[in-house]
Amino acid sequence: MVDPRNDDANLWVSWETYHRLIERLALIVYESGWQFDQILCLARGGLRVGDQLARIFDVPLAILATSSYRGAAGAVQGRLDIGQHITMADGRPAGRILLVDDLVDSGLTLERVGQHLAESCPEVTEIRTAVLWAKACSRVTPDYYVEFLQTNPWIHQPFETYDTLRPHRLAAWLHRGQLAPGVAE
Repeated sequence: MVDPRNDDANLWVSWETYHRLIERLALIVYESGWQFDQILCLARGGLRVGDQLARIFDVPLAILATSSYRGAAGAVQGRLDIGQHITMADGRPAGRILLVDDLVDSGLTLERVGQHLAESCPEVTEIRTAVLWAKACSRVTPDYYVEFLQTNPWIHQPFETYDTLRPHRLAAWLHRGQLAPGVAE
């Protein structure tokens, strides 16, 4: 269902739509025929996408923390920070890596993480990128994406409810028998 709040400046995404986009991304990557050894997702936005793709493709998942959106409930872009360590259950990133995030906005994160991997992980032989949304304003075009957003809207993702939700508010909603806004039954 299309959200009536959607316009050139805003894209509102439900949980159902979000999960369908991840499934479509999995098919796009699969149908490309490219074989990869691991998924490296960028936390926080790429965590859910990377987790679902790793389950679908049955490959190891690695996580690299990055952060550039802060303030105003995560709506203000600032300095890009890249974690020093990649977290994974076994070993280090190696071979062909599918680098996953939720979206590409300016392109700076994908660009800088690619450089970071080239410098710190010589065992990586190839990197391809996958996102749900690619914005026209990006200086980087991901290898795989589901939707190209010509008007560069602000994407309101379903999990953003948790950016401002605090335990005391959650407790009040639960005591009244309600769910937090944006949380489906």
